[in-house]
Amino acid sequence: MSSLGVGLIGTGFMGKCHALAYGSVKAVFGDVPDIRLEVLCDVPADKADMFANQFGFARGTADWKDLIVDPKVDIVCITTPNKVHKEMAMAALDAGKHVHLEKPMALTLDDAEAMLELSEKTGAKTIVGYNYLQNPAFRHAQKLIADGAIGRVVHFRGAVDEDYQADPNLAWTWRATKADAGLGTLGDLGCHLISLATALVGPVESLIAETRTVHVTRPVGDGSEERREVENEDIASALLTFENGVHGVVSTSRSAWGRKSYIGFEVHGTEGMITFDQERMNELRLYQNKGPLAEQGFKTLLSGPAHPPYGHFVPAAGHQLGFNDLKVIEARELLRAIEEDRQALPSFRDALHFEQVIHAIAEAGEEGRRVRLK
Repeated sequence: MSSLGVGLIGTGFMGKCHALAYGSVKAVFGDVPDIRLEVLCDVPADKADMFANQFGFARGTADWKDLIVDPKVDIVCITTPNKVHKEMAMAALDAGKHVHLEKPMALTLDDAEAMLELSEKTGAKTIVGYNYLQNPAFRHAQKLIADGAIGRVVHFRGAVDEDYQADPNLAWTWRATKADAGLGTLGDLGCHLISLATALVGPVESLIAETRTVHVTRPVGDGSEERREVENEDIASALLTFENGVHGVVSTSRSAWGRKSYIGFEVHGTEGMITFDQERMNELRLYQNKGPLAEQGFKTLLSGPAHPPYGHFVPAAGHQLGFNDLKVIEARELLRAIEEDRQALPSFRDALHFEQVIHAIAEAGEEGRRVRLK
């Protein structure tokens, strides 16, 4: 194919990240079709026009349906609040477009399952924004495990924390309602950790969990005396049993002071351990019980060209990739999937399992029982 046209809905944190990714993916990798930045959507119209000019899109619009039916648009990027993910994704699929959707897929599992069913019916290529899966350091962790570097995996331990809801005086927003946001920290953060856990260990079979809302009400505005209920969880923890029998412990909090983008995990094996911290995203730590006991210890693996596709960005180790670079790798994955007529990773089918796990954690936390996944 000669080129693919991109339509972007949303211009916030992730909207800009998508714009940067599709604007640079050809220059970084060279092995993808030419990209045309065709239509950008936001409201009001003057905002859409301003960001279309800033991000390099051919035109702006305040009507997302106008973007989806535009014949010049082949890929629809959806970076909007969670409650409209399903409607926009279904419309894009119905229009014969490929879909690049930010996580979570939808507010409910029923909605996510309907989205998957339609995507498979239309044959569209889909990808969901679990960008941490694209990190060269993480990919190397997968390779080490597959190669038996730490023996047989026996345990996964992970946490994902941020502090964007730690302040009790922070004003109430749409993120506090199930109708607009769905789950709380599980939908915002926990799903990322589950994506990493399952990519390293495998699908989850069952779990038990606890959830808590730390700040049960918030002021309706800055300095307001009036307060409004927070409907979803601030903290969630779970004990997982994976299908292969591996045991796991996961925890997530959006009220953890000092944490900015902490995604830390340990994979324990019979012959060693791998550890990772997203706040030091270019490092992987490996312990192997080999050699003299007096010389055994963790070694730090620093990302470099030996960890693909790092070398496409920087020709030398130690210079480091950043968060936005992961979205470039993610965009390439979708573009290559379209060109090769295969599904991208993670597709709607992959992402549905991540969301089945986080909804099972929420269910287990509410009902106080073990929940088995479908």
